[in-house]
Amino acid sequence: MALLQPGDKAPRFILPDQDGISVDLYSFIGKKVLIYFYPKAMTPGCTIQACKLRDNVDIFKKLNVEIVGISNDTPEKLLKFHEKEMLRFTLLSDKDYKVTKKFGAWGEKKFMGKIYNGVHRVSFVINPIGFIEQVFTHFKPIEHDQIILRYLNDKIIIK
Repeated sequence: MALLQPGDKAPRFILPDQDGISVDLYSFIGKKVLIYFYPKAMTPGCTIQACKLRDNVDIFKKLNVEIVGISNDTPEKLLKFHEKEMLRFTLLSDKDYKVTKKFGAWGEKKFMGKIYNGVHRVSFVINPIGFIEQVFTHFKPIEHDQIILRYLNDKIIIK
């Protein structure tokens, strides 16, 4: 499936969080949501990305933005990741990749000359009424938080 673009309606989904509690995308109506897809909890790049977001979670909250990470890890593994890294935002389990595919964050990847299908590191800012506002696809895990914050702050300055 093609990567969703700004202006597209975000597909509704309900997924279990790190505590096994079902989370509905529509529960965030009225707030902006940063949904970021990442390949695997507790791997170096994904840990850096999550910790950088954790370190800036208060800034995101001041901007009225909720952070939601999605991977295909089990809720149990997400809970370990959440606790170990002291994350202060929601992690969701998309075990069968249905939501990942709906957003277009699944597809062909290349690593060390091998081609395979997997989760692309991609982030979506969803506006308060449920439409994709911005998509981020080319970034390093260590710079992800700053790219998103720069975008959000620029939006505030422009208004």
